[in-house]
Amino acid sequence: MVKETKFYDILGVSPTASDSELKSAYRKGALKWHPDKNSHNPETADKFKELSRAYEILSDSQKRQLYDQYGEEGLEHGGASAGGMAAEDLFAQFFGGGGGFGGMFSGGMRDTGPKKARTISHVHKVSLEDIYKGKVSKLALQKSVICPKCDGRGGKEGAVKKCAGCDGRGTKTMMRQMGPMIQRYQTVCPDCNGEGETMRDKDRCRTCAGKKTIVERKVLHVHVDRGVKSGTRIEFRGEGDQLPGVEPGDVVFEIEQKPHPRFQRKDDDLFYHCEIDLLTALAGGRIHIEHLDERWLEVDIIPGEVISPGETKVIRGQGMPSYRHHDFGNLYINFNVKFPETLKGPNGEPMTDKARKALESVLPPRMIDNEPPADVMVEEYQLEDIDPIREHGRARGAGSGIMDEDDDDIHGGGERVQCASQ
Repeated sequence: MVKETKFYDILGVSPTASDSELKSAYRKGALKWHPDKNSHNPETADKFKELSRAYEILSDSQKRQLYDQYGEEGLEHGGASAGGMAAEDLFAQFFGGGGGFGGMFSGGMRDTGPKKARTISHVHKVSLEDIYKGKVSKLALQKSVICPKCDGRGGKEGAVKKCAGCDGRGTKTMMRQMGPMIQRYQTVCPDCNGEGETMRDKDRCRTCAGKKTIVERKVLHVHVDRGVKSGTRIEFRGEGDQLPGVEPGDVVFEIEQKPHPRFQRKDDDLFYHCEIDLLTALAGGRIHIEHLDERWLEVDIIPGEVISPGETKVIRGQGMPSYRHHDFGNLYINFNVKFPETLKGPNGEPMTDKARKALESVLPPRMIDNEPPADVMVEEYQLEDIDPIREHGRARGAGSGIMDEDDDDIHGGGERVQCASQ
């Protein structure tokens, strides 16, 4: 007597069905409900998954025993995976991959493809100069390759045997009872230490010590194209690790642009920060820029074409080369005008009236100030340089309620002075 019959009902068989009856029922149902054959009806995909799930459970004698005794709840607590094998994978395994019955469907089977060794990934940091000019980098890496002495067998020919304890899987499925529930779990096979194969120590390959692979140093030539951008991936297919029975892995280098002390890059444009003096900004002059390919650019600032602080100019066609194209971006120059601290003569003497009048003759007239009315008294003051130490002390004193010694004239009940407009 079984606890529930849901999976039997999905396959359309009785709980006493034999293995051959289960297989026949699944074959018929899989051909009928496969999504490739019923692409017009989206509901068939769910029915196909249910059918495959039911067959996966009932075709396994241990799972079927758990299901008959405890139902689906017993499968979950007993260690069976909730999703089980993917429906397409079960179908492909049952019908023999993409051939057989699967070949009649227009969409074909989901091709999982041959197994492949892992991909080796590296970040390749490249200077902006090398990206501007292009470069071929020689990069060395270590990878696993099939042992040439034993051809990847791990030992003498015929000495390697499939582990009888785990049937070559490398793991064993164990069961233990916890009260009314039975728990299933997997553990590494102790007979082969998870390798799935056994051999005598004396038969192991001396070159690879039975590991089937050895470590080899490989030098790859990485072509850094002109104008390549950060994040670009350069792939070397089949140059990665090798393992017996699988395709060699790939090697992938990801380009990462290093920071540059003079230029900043945005796509194909370059940005350069240039500091000039006030005389050059007002009266013109000449600046020189060392480019990324060691050329020197000479830029004339026309006299009278005033450069304002923070202003940006452009030199077209002098930016980065466009990746895999023949054009160039632009070079943008951001100017910072450095003002003199004081205006003095060549020997440090104060500005003369003659020099002042010379400036006034070439500079725009002074801005009209907000002058006070003629009938009010005007107080005169002098500007002082800020003393950071003194200002810091005042800020700390104000925050703690301490008065400066210079303010003791307002202590002792002194008369308060208030400014008022008359």
